[in-house]
Amino acid sequence: MARELAISLYLFVFKCVFFIFNQLPLKNKTTFVISFGDNSQYIFEEMKRQNIQTEVVFLCKGTSLNKFNDYHGVKTIPFETLHLLDWFKSVYHLATSRNILIDNYFGFLASIQFKAGVECIQLWHASGAMKKFGLEDESIKNRSNRANQRFLQVYSRFNKVIVGSEVMADVFKKSFNLKEKNILRTGIPRTDFFYNQEIKHKVLEKFAQKHPELIGKKVILYAPTYRDDEINDFSLKLDVEKMQRALGNEYIVILRLHPAIRNSIDIGRGPAGFLFDFSSDEYEINELLIVSDILITDYSSIPFEYSLLQRPMIFFTYDLEEYKVKRGVLKGFEDNLPGPIVKDTDSIIELIKQNSFDLDKVAYYAELWNKYSKGYSSAKMVHYMFLEKSPQAFQETSAYS
Repeated sequence: MARELAISLYLFVFKCVFFIFNQLPLKNKTTFVISFGDNSQYIFEEMKRQNIQTEVVFLCKGTSLNKFNDYHGVKTIPFETLHLLDWFKSVYHLATSRNILIDNYFGFLASIQFKAGVECIQLWHASGAMKKFGLEDESIKNRSNRANQRFLQVYSRFNKVIVGSEVMADVFKKSFNLKEKNILRTGIPRTDFFYNQEIKHKVLEKFAQKHPELIGKKVILYAPTYRDDEINDFSLKLDVEKMQRALGNEYIVILRLHPAIRNSIDIGRGPAGFLFDFSSDEYEINELLIVSDILITDYSSIPFEYSLLQRPMIFFTYDLEEYKVKRGVLKGFEDNLPGPIVKDTDSIIELIKQNSFDLDKVAYYAELWNKYSKGYSSAKMVHYMFLEKSPQAFQETSAYS
């Protein structure tokens, strides 16, 4: 009750301040509201490449600020902080921008109405969906009616949601209560990375220079999603010591924790020269996917991008039955994965030793979930926003490939 009261009070204040700024005229301005930032970065870089003339503002939540601090000629402002001046600036830019691009659920949307002519585009932070979210999330049963109504109000502010596939379009329609008119089939901007051979080569060179001790090793990337009860107290369920004994010096494991996880793993207690923590901001997740030979994950959205590399995946879902009840997974979860499901470290070791992977299944999965993500998604987004406002009118010419 107290939490709901605090949220309602905050949204009321936000609504009042937004109303005041909303009396000002709209400007030729594009404001990104960011919690992750990958898609926003790719779109902004494409805007620069095409010399799009618009004022740009980045409202950055948490550590996403680090991605945009070095950009020149733009405004970068911490978002949802206790700094009052930054808060007022943020509300001002939201009220006076023609384009609003967001990459997550942001509660402030429930309290405002944009002017006619403003478009709010949801970039979302995942190319596909393993677990349920939005209206499909099992946990909504435990929320108040007021909270669920607030979620619906947020979803109703999305004029468009970008998708990389028809599968994800259907997921968004159900999860966010959207219509066909709300779907924007541009593909996912950050997947452009996987089609750029020059950038991928630079990533491999950078990794080899910084980590020469890992050269010649087969890299296993373990990237689990977060569980609500582990945000402040994550524990590693993978037995890396057993893996080292079984796999020997040929392999190493690199760990990438979800950004929501607030405690770090004591690598010093792990096997020396075998387990490495890459959960910091030093590398983007796409970069770690490029350098890895095998991915171990669970309910994360990472496999949708990793499938583009046509490499093996293992799904370490040790708590599947419990997770289905608490959070929920999409229908047919176990049947449609591009890799084997395991519940223990021994099974992982056996799969790696036997090289028991069906890469044809990975290729099918990649095409299914990345139908519209073909290397020019950022260009299609920029074309839609600033040139045509119509994804159907976009011609996939060599200028965008």
